[in-house]
Amino acid sequence: MRNNSNNQHVSLLDVHESIDTTQPKKRWKRLAAFIGPAYLVSVGYMDPGNWATDLQGGSKFGYKLIWVLLMSNLMALLLQSLAARLGIVRRRDLAQANREAYPKSINLILYILAEIAIAATDLAEVLGMAIGLHLLTGIPILLGVLITVLDTFLLLILQRLGMRKMEAFIVMLIAIIGISFLIEIIFAQPNLHDIAGGFVPTIPNSEALYISIGIIGATVMPHNLYLHSALVQTRKIQRDETSIRRAIRFNIFDSAIALNLAFFVNAAILILAAAVFFKTGRTDVAEIKDAHRMLEPMLGTSLAPVLFAVALIAAGQSSTVTGTLAGQIVMEGYLRLRINPWLRRVITRLLAIIPAVVVILIYGENELDDLLVFSQVILSIQLGFAIIPLIHFVSDKEKMGVFVIPLYVKILSWIVTSILLALNLKMVFEQSIEYLQNSHNTVSNFFVIAGLVVLVSLLATVLLFPFIRRRMEKPITIHAQNTGFKKVDVPAFKRIAVALDFGANDSKILSFAMAQGNPSTTFILIHVVESVSAQMLGEGSADYESLTDQEQLDLYAAQIRENGFNAIAQLGFERRTKEIVRIVKEQSADLLVMGAHGHTGFKDWLYGETINNVRHELKIPVLLINV
Repeated sequence: MRNNSNNQHVSLLDVHESIDTTQPKKRWKRLAAFIGPAYLVSVGYMDPGNWATDLQGGSKFGYKLIWVLLMSNLMALLLQSLAARLGIVRRRDLAQANREAYPKSINLILYILAEIAIAATDLAEVLGMAIGLHLLTGIPILLGVLITVLDTFLLLILQRLGMRKMEAFIVMLIAIIGISFLIEIIFAQPNLHDIAGGFVPTIPNSEALYISIGIIGATVMPHNLYLHSALVQTRKIQRDETSIRRAIRFNIFDSAIALNLAFFVNAAILILAAAVFFKTGRTDVAEIKDAHRMLEPMLGTSLAPVLFAVALIAAGQSSTVTGTLAGQIVMEGYLRLRINPWLRRVITRLLAIIPAVVVILIYGENELDDLLVFSQVILSIQLGFAIIPLIHFVSDKEKMGVFVIPLYVKILSWIVTSILLALNLKMVFEQSIEYLQNSHNTVSNFFVIAGLVVLVSLLATVLLFPFIRRRMEKPITIHAQNTGFKKVDVPAFKRIAVALDFGANDSKILSFAMAQGNPSTTFILIHVVESVSAQMLGEGSADYESLTDQEQLDLYAAQIRENGFNAIAQLGFERRTKEIVRIVKEQSADLLVMGAHGHTGFKDWLYGETINNVRHELKIPVLLINV
C-alpha cells in the first residue's frame, strides 16, 4: 500500500516505480529492466532543432564542427549521468530538489525559465514536424503547424499503455531516424580522412561560434536534465547501498548507448551537409527545405529526400512526447500543481504554435530555419540555470551520503559548466553590444541592459546561494538518524468504506477491512452498477442487475453485523471512480479499502486508472489489498 500523503508529490506519480527491477535474478535481465529512460532522453538530442544547426554547420564549415558535436555529446553524457544519480539516490527530480533548496522567489524565476526552455524545445518540434509533412506530402507549412495539435491524443494513448510501451514506441522512432541517415550516408560517400580532421577543435569565425553555441544548445538541453532525474524513478529498486550503486551503474550504461546513438544521428546530418553541399560549393544551403530539395539531384536517387522527410517527422514526433513529460515534471516539481495530461499538452503545444504561426504570417516560410536555430540558442542560454543546481545537489555529501560524486567528477562538472557559461555569456554580450551600437531607442536599450544585469545576477545567485545557505529549507536525507519516532495516537477508524466488485476476492477484502475496525466502527459497503440501465437512469435504475447487486450488498452487510459491527450497503451507478468518491465523501468515511487486482492489458488500465483516480480525489488513507 502507498501512503497518499507521502506520495502525492513524487515524480510522474502514475508511473512512479511502475517497473520492478528487483525481481530479475540474472544480470542481463536486470540490465534490461533498467534500459529505457535514456532513450526517451536521447530523442531530445536529435530533435528537429538539431537539424537546422547541424545543416548550417556542415554546409558552411564542412566537417570542422564535428568536434563540437562530440564535445557536446560527452558533456551531455556527464550531465545526464548526474541527473540520473540525483533521481536514483534522492528520489527527487531536479525541479523538486530546486524547490527544496532555493527561496520561493528564485524558484519562481527558475520555473519560468524552465518553461521557456520547454516552449523553445516544442517550437523546434512543431516546426520540424510541419516542415517534414510539407516535404513529404506537399501540404502548406502553416497547415502542418496546426496539424501538430493532434499529437496531443497520441501522447495520451501512450501514457495509458504504460511506460514500457512508450519507451518501445520511442525506440522504434529512433530506429527509423538512424536507419534513414545510415542509408543517406551510404549514398553520400563522405571522405573519411576529412571526417577525422573534423575532430580537431577549431572555430573559424564568429558565425561558427554562433552555430557552435546553437549546436550545444540543441544537444545539451536543460529540459532533459529535469526529464532524466524523473524517468529513472519509474524503476522500483531496493534501497540498500548495493542496489543503488547497481542502478547508478546500469543507468550510466543506458545513457552511454542512447546518447551515442544521438551523436551518430547529429554527426550524420552534419556529415551529409558537408559531403553534399559544402564540398560542391553550396555553402548557402542552411535551410531544411533547401537540403531536401537538393538531395535528389546531388545524390542521384529519389529515395534520399523521402528518407530525409520521414526521419524529420519521426524526430519531431518522438521529441514531442518527451517534451510534454518534461513540462509535467517542471510544473509539478516547482508548483506542486497537477493538471490533466491533455490540458498540459494543449497548453505546451499552443505556446509553440503561436510564435510559429506569427512568424509564418508576418515573414512567410523563409524565416523558419532561423527561428529553429534561435530556439536552440535560447535553450543554450537556459543551461546554466539547470546545470549549476544539479552539480550542487549531487555534490552535497549531507544529502547524497556515500553516493556523493567523487572529487574528479565534481571538478570536471564545474569545468564543463564554466565552458558552457563562458560561451553563452560571450554570445549574449556580443549580440547585445551589436544591438546597442545600432539602436537609437533609449527605452529598448534600457531593457537590453537591464536584461543583462538580471541574467548575470540570477546566475550568480543560483551559483552562490547553496554555499551561503547550506541548509535546505526542507532537508531530505538518505539515511535518517536513529532518533526513533515521536509518540503518535494510533488511529481508530470510525467509518470504513469498502469498495467491492462481487468477485472471488470480496471475502479477502472484507476481512482486511474488518481488521482495521473496532466494535464502534461502521462499514460502508460500496458497489457500482455499470449496466446500460444504470448509465441511463442512474439511481432510478431498477433492472435485474441493480436489484441483484443490492441483494448481494445487503447480504454482506448482514454478515458483518453478525460479527458485531455496524454496516451500511450503498450502491453507486454508472461511473465507478466518480461514484466511489461521492459515496465516501457523503458518508464521511475516514478510511477506504479497495482491492488491487493483478491484471494485465486492458484490465490493468481499467483497474489501475480507477485506483489512481480515486486516490487523487480523496484526502483520507486508502488501503489497497493485493488480490
